Amino acid sequence: MRNLAKSGIIDIRKRAIIIGLILVIINAYWVGIASELWYSVFTFVNPFSNAIFSLAVLLVINSLIRRFSINLSLSSAELLVIYVMTIMVSTISGHTMMSILMGTLAQPFWFASPENEWQQLFWKYIPSWFTVSKTEVLKGYFTGESSFYKIEYIKAWAVPILVWSGFIFILYFSLLCISSILRRQWSENEKLSYPLVQLPLAMATDKKFFRSKLLWIGFSVSASIRVINLFHDLFPAVPQMPYGYRLDQFFTDKPWNAIGYTWMSYNFSVIGLSYFMPLDLSFSCWFFFWLTRVERIFASMIGWQSLYLNERASGAWIGICMLALWGARRHLVAFTRHVFGRAKMDDSNEPMKYRTALILLLLSFGGLVMFCYFAGMSFWAIFAFYGLFYILAIAIGRVRAELGPPYHEVIGINPRQMMIDIFGSRRLLGNNLTIMTFLYAFNRCNRAHPMPNQLESLRIGDKVGMNNRKLTTALALAIGIGAIATFWTYLQISYKYGVLTQLRGTLSYFGWESFNPLQTWLQYPQGTNLPAIGFMGGGFAFVVFLYIMRTRFLWFPLHASGYVLSGAAWGGMIYFWFPVLVSWFIKLLILRHGGGGAYRKGIPFFLGLVLGDYIPRSIASIVSLVLNIYMPSSGAGHML
Repeated sequence: MRNLAKSGIIDIRKRAIIIGLILVIINAYWVGIASELWYSVFTFVNPFSNAIFSLAVLLVINSLIRRFSINLSLSSAELLVIYVMTIMVSTISGHTMMSILMGTLAQPFWFASPENEWQQLFWKYIPSWFTVSKTEVLKGYFTGESSFYKIEYIKAWAVPILVWSGFIFILYFSLLCISSILRRQWSENEKLSYPLVQLPLAMATDKKFFRSKLLWIGFSVSASIRVINLFHDLFPAVPQMPYGYRLDQFFTDKPWNAIGYTWMSYNFSVIGLSYFMPLDLSFSCWFFFWLTRVERIFASMIGWQSLYLNERASGAWIGICMLALWGARRHLVAFTRHVFGRAKMDDSNEPMKYRTALILLLLSFGGLVMFCYFAGMSFWAIFAFYGLFYILAIAIGRVRAELGPPYHEVIGINPRQMMIDIFGSRRLLGNNLTIMTFLYAFNRCNRAHPMPNQLESLRIGDKVGMNNRKLTTALALAIGIGAIATFWTYLQISYKYGVLTQLRGTLSYFGWESFNPLQTWLQYPQGTNLPAIGFMGGGFAFVVFLYIMRTRFLWFPLHASGYVLSGAAWGGMIYFWFPVLVSWFIKLLILRHGGGGAYRKGIPFFLGLVLGDYIPRSIASIVSLVLNIYMPSSGAGHML
């Protein structure tokens, strides 16, 4: 796509940011209530369907306004600023982050009992300003048929809302500072492709995009299934098109039943998005997915108790980060010399001036350290936790920027679990374990991680020649306003519907997922898990090996990122290995028989597949909320 940045810096008017903030609040509510009332997960696949739908609606409205007044209409850059603002709030709201955080905040005092001994085990480690401890305030939250707009409820939740909104803002802003520092290296020096920005860029900047026949053919193929299922939801007599098929149900005997959960999804949007992944990565994703299945069966045959899949993947993710930083070493050295006045780098067009970015990063990190220290964590545990957090953030950001996988869920790979394996719960003690449990939400599954979305937002800004400073301001505002709007959303719908009564989401489940391990670690302290550390080292060594093989031998087909996306016990291809395989095979045939020209000609069709899935699904979600009926066609659960 043509890089519009060459035409000069495009300014962003204030009204675009104001419209963006309005949509931030709307999307915070939409994503939150859809996630919890009907378990419709918008932030499952990147880019998020709610953000693409919001952009599509804006494009329609903007085209109507342009007929009457060009001055009143929004430019492509302004439309994309609004889009990235909705993306940022979507990383906060919904099933991926806020569901886990709210489930954790509300859990420890309501569900404490003599049997689980939570009061004796860890109540003393929970700061009074962290959450609400009064059961009379929490009753309406869990049972519903109440309203958050009672003065005693608002007073009880006011401090936790402000504290955690501030924490989210500082944490996300620190990642934005890191993204600003790495932007030039990954976008200009290494020229990473950022595959997932193609759809919003094409929608907002390509005037011929919606005139493509191939686009509408792809749209029709994908949308037909969603529309049929939408009518099935409203009128059950209409036949339903399946969303996928469970293969593991046929493997009931040993050792084959060790294959584990194997879902064959028929998701057309993932087929469309995977078309932009390099062939070696898409091949590696489904290859390593099935390799782990073979490993499970083999382990069952010979009697191995554990394959340490998560530990190996944890080490592999660390390896991805280290390799990314090693590749950026010259840029980082030049950056350091510039900051300390030993050399000069041109940072006039950067999202932040380099010295400013470093200072704000240090201040943000200092705020995070103080937050955890006053909460009760030890300094050494704080630095270890955030060291691992930033390593994972950089690694996920690198994989998305370089290769663009639409889905990268990695459950079981997070700083808390790594620190348990490395240091042991006995050494960490109750204070550190408890506070890390409240931070579990920020790395529980990583599929809507803020850093890769921030990097893609900066890439979009580069492509359209946007004013990067205003873009950064817009992102920061979206984070701050979005955090507060999301808390309001969750409290409003929880008190109305009840977490344990009408809400179909996973708010209560995530509380158990957070605190049950804490209970076990405190009741049965354990030491360092030496085998786990060994397998972490093995995972690290394996991705280094894959990296060396790919740099030495161009024919080598396996990519390290494919391993980290698929190698965990519940890895990033657990739901979508099949559409990735289908997309890989189609792209392979196109490139072999038609070359790069045929590949480029096919792009509108595959983008149409994505739009044809996203638009009807979003409409179905709105219909389900308006009519207050359960509609799986809106993307309920993990079926998508």
